[in-house]
Amino acid sequence: MQYKNLGKSGLKVSQLSYGAWVTFGNQLDVKEAKSILQCCRDHGVNFFDNAEVYANGRAEEIMGQAIRELGWKRSDVVISTKIFWGGSGPNDKGLSRKHIIEGTKASLKRLDMDYVDLLYCHRPDVSTPIEETVRAINYVIDKGWAFYWGTSEWSSQQITEACEISKRLDLVAPIVEQPEYNLLARHKVEVEYLPLFSNYGIGLTTWSPLASGVLTGKYKSGSIPPDSRFALENYKVNLFNVLTVSCFLHNNTSITCPNTFKEATA
Repeated sequence: MQYKNLGKSGLKVSQLSYGAWVTFGNQLDVKEAKSILQCCRDHGVNFFDNAEVYANGRAEEIMGQAIRELGWKRSDVVISTKIFWGGSGPNDKGLSRKHIIEGTKASLKRLDMDYVDLLYCHRPDVSTPIEETVRAINYVIDKGWAFYWGTSEWSSQQITEACEISKRLDLVAPIVEQPEYNLLARHKVEVEYLPLFSNYGIGLTTWSPLASGVLTGKYKSGSIPPDSRFALENYKVNLFNVLTVSCFLHNNTSITCPNTFKEATA
């Protein structure tokens, strides 16, 4: 396994990570989670991702319990979680100071950990000033509940604003963005975010590299395998889109990379 610094920080993470979205709490419980997590560690993975919304918090509980039962040394792994969707109440979601602080404390309780290494703002919150969010995240960092922070599915403009606010107020700036990135979702990473990489040293931890399994070809026959995520009740709403995209990919294979991204990564 190779390890790289996350963004311009000193934090080193494995090039492959394991995320608990969909699986923990929806398809797997603690016993299966322990087996998967240990397999990851045996192959050098040290980076594990979660979120308060995954399985309504159950994913964090499972990951925390599994790590505890496996007896891992906390300093050997990098744990991230994400804050945005924490419940149905008006202040249980978003990126207000109230929810960031309360949501982080609730996540740590479910994980049974004193801190997470990385805390993401899971989506942008247009109803909360970005300065309020930046200050609240820094409060969490000052308390030792998180060491670094990042964003997920924010626009380049929003990330730029967060970085500039952090610079103006002498606060800790985001070090990483977590966007969807795969053959079907490329514009943000390959075009929109290019200035962020050079101007602010923002790193990337991308999600859904196989477009929720669509790119594996498992759905191209027009049927849904019973053990796949789209067989889950809360994913059936996406069934038509999955079959449509799978059909398109099955008949279209000549998709090329934009020259701008090729030049930037050369």
